Amino acid sequence: MNSALLATYALTVLLLIASPGPVVALVVNTTARAGRKQALLTALGTNGASLVLIALAALLIISSAALNPLLLSALSLFGCLFIGYLGLSALAELRQPAAAAEPLAPRQGGLWQGFAIGLSNPKDILFFVAFFPQFIQVTEHFSHSLMLLALVWLVLDLGILGLYILAIGRLAERINRRLISAISAVVLLLIAVVGLGYNLGQLLP
Repeated sequence: MNSALLATYALTVLLLIASPGPVVALVVNTTARAGRKQALLTALGTNGASLVLIALAALLIISSAALNPLLLSALSLFGCLFIGYLGLSALAELRQPAAAAEPLAPRQGGLWQGFAIGLSNPKDILFFVAFFPQFIQVTEHFSHSLMLLALVWLVLDLGILGLYILAIGRLAERINRRLISAISAVVLLLIAVVGLGYNLGQLLP
């Protein structure tokens, strides 16, 4: 095993996953609105989505197949609409009085929303297709390398999201939970708007 290459891969993955994006924004929003347990279910859902995308990417690498870029842009467009829907829904609940909004909290996040937002950008498949070959020499066997790279990604993914959940959970005990939820909801909306603009630009002549 090439330990130096594996360490480089782990550090790269750590920086990529820790960077704020739709998954982090949803986990933060869920932690603030529905608590750590529901946020953990959300993180598990996104982790499952990553596993699906990694598996699809591995199949593409093995078969050397190509995906239609227009199809990926169209699917990404629907993913952005879903992210925007989550952001708008979170903001709509914040407009309700605190007492009225509280019973709705358990409906925030969860396995399904985590899995759906994890799949919201199918272009991640192309990212994995381009990313994994750079580190495929981590072991002498192609299949072993793919499994190791996928395992490291999934462990770091869940671990980093877990740290976000713990940090936001403690922060929410000291400051207004609604403020954290509002900020993360706005981040979701911004990601959706930017994604919509980019994918429309790819689809329109």
